[in-house]
Amino acid sequence: MASVAQSSTQAVSTGDVNSDANVFQLIQTHQEKAARLPPVEEIRTVLDQSTHGMLSTFSQKHGGYPSGSMVDFACDADGSPIVAVSSWAVHAKDLIANPKCSLLVAKDPEDRTDLVITLHGDSIPVSEKDVTAVRTAYLAKHPDAFRVDFGDFQFMRIEPKAVQYVSGVATTLLGSGEFSKEEYQTAKVDPIAQFSKPVASHMNRDHAEDTRLIVQHSTSIPVDSAYMLDVDSLGFNVKAVYQGNTYKLRIPFPRRAEERKDVKTLVVEMLQAAKSQIK
Repeated sequence: MASVAQSSTQAVSTGDVNSDANVFQLIQTHQEKAARLPPVEEIRTVLDQSTHGMLSTFSQKHGGYPSGSMVDFACDADGSPIVAVSSWAVHAKDLIANPKCSLLVAKDPEDRTDLVITLHGDSIPVSEKDVTAVRTAYLAKHPDAFRVDFGDFQFMRIEPKAVQYVSGVATTLLGSGEFSKEEYQTAKVDPIAQFSKPVASHMNRDHAEDTRLIVQHSTSIPVDSAYMLDVDSLGFNVKAVYQGNTYKLRIPFPRRAEERKDVKTLVVEMLQAAKSQIK
């Protein structure tokens, strides 16, 4: 389990960051110490929170060449992606002929420098006894997906064989790697990540300046703005702007958040520390 690193609390001055090289060094030093989930837990959590991906199948029409389709999905309790497919869909016909497939998920589809995950596995029709539970889990992530009740739709579960990940420039310290089915399925989904959307939305809407101050205090970079992206037990990620350049940064909590109310407590503590440093 990752240890919680303490962030820098030094006073910020414009002289600290007077060149791109200095900014890069500050970021690198800070990010190396910033606590984050173990890679397998982070990957499991990102997939659990994701809802869209690129499904690749072996094309029956084009002699087995790879064929890609954008699909909605929701992970079940074991981390297996569940897709709802129409019997008319090309990828459904491909999966019936050859169940081997992969699902590529980008943490941020609009940023190619961010984390990309590829889950390789076999598609298996969901059994009748599991359909009700699977339908409930799927609609929890896709409440407007009324099509799943159409007669030509069925749920397919992608049983993972291996999970690969590659982190780009935005998450370079996460690196890249691969997990077996057993490693992936036994990893825990971070319990705080489920609150990411409401927490981040609230901070971005009502406390954007507070987030900026916390990021400035944590990194020693006088950022112009900071937009909270997501939250987990050990900290949160932001998209920060400094002198026209955008950086994705990891901001660690001073200690682990065990439940949702802890997040508010920790953010308030971090804000108070940031404001006291300004004084």
